[in-house]
Amino acid sequence: MAESKERQTLSIRAKRILVLSCLSLLLLLGFFLCLMLGSSSLSFGDSFLALFGVGTENAIRIVTKIRLPEALAALIAGAGLSLSGLIMQTVLGNIMASPSTLGVSNAAVFGANVSIVLFAGGYVSLGKNADNFFSSGNPFATSSMAFLFAFLSVLLILCLCRIRSFNPSSVVLSGVAIGAIWTAGTTVLQFYATDVGLSAAVVWNFGDLGRATFLTDAIMGGAVLLSAIVFFLLRYRYNALLRGEAFARSLGVKVGAFRFISLLLSSLVTAVCVSYLGVIGFVGIICPHIVRKLLGENHSHLIPASLLCGASLLLLSNVFAKAIAPGNSLPIGAVTSLLGAPFFLYLIFSEKGASRC
Repeated sequence: MAESKERQTLSIRAKRILVLSCLSLLLLLGFFLCLMLGSSSLSFGDSFLALFGVGTENAIRIVTKIRLPEALAALIAGAGLSLSGLIMQTVLGNIMASPSTLGVSNAAVFGANVSIVLFAGGYVSLGKNADNFFSSGNPFATSSMAFLFAFLSVLLILCLCRIRSFNPSSVVLSGVAIGAIWTAGTTVLQFYATDVGLSAAVVWNFGDLGRATFLTDAIMGGAVLLSAIVFFLLRYRYNALLRGEAFARSLGVKVGAFRFISLLLSSLVTAVCVSYLGVIGFVGIICPHIVRKLLGENHSHLIPASLLCGASLLLLSNVFAKAIAPGNSLPIGAVTSLLGAPFFLYLIFSEKGASRC
């Protein structure tokens, strides 16, 4: 009996190591391909040598100044969005929860449209002159405004839910309602925008890794790393919460405050990524479900696996976006939506998903 149990434990441990190893290999493969592929005519060999500063000046500039920040952005944002989705699903007890559940993405889009339409491409300061927009539009001002509104949206929803004793259902419903308000505001802004402002706002909404720089990667990386450390330190509390609120309280977990802090931090990670890259959907839904299917419910393994899975998915999605349209690159938000929408429908109509929606 004891020998059989020991074999089972070794089998589970071997499976975990195998899954984490495969995800790590996928991440490395996706990162390498992101550096090798692009709209330029560089060969694999030229791209590889340029990564180490060998080759023409143009090749080195393309690989190190354009492709490398883009690949890092895919790695960091994918990891952050996936981790945010995992934590939201755990604390809300809802398999449909994701970074978009609280309307964070909707609020970020509204904030970006305020900056682009009103202050860079609209009537307030620069009029209808396209040259004025491109010379005066500040991407960091747009990102800052997007983050500000996303942060305010998160605080508003969580404060409203405190009134209702922080019921998980209240969080989801409040997020849907507030998100609809932000979407309506975005529509109004775009309706009154000039052609230049509207075009710029629509392009921003696509979700684009190409706008990443080393500075934005560092900011996103800091936010994702800090949140990952905090979530991992709290991993046993998440495991306890999965067994019910009563069980978690018996272990000394203040469930309401714990949910508040977890949702706030995970939403802020989403806000940082979305504010710099635009809307990237479904990563926070797909990856947590994949790793749960493979590894079970223990957050000691789910957290690192979610980071690896999210990073791998966004890197490979970026590779697909480049490969499907040679010479161009599809918006990464469109690719993740194409991949994620069928998976989302599967969750809705599966027996387990239907019972928990």
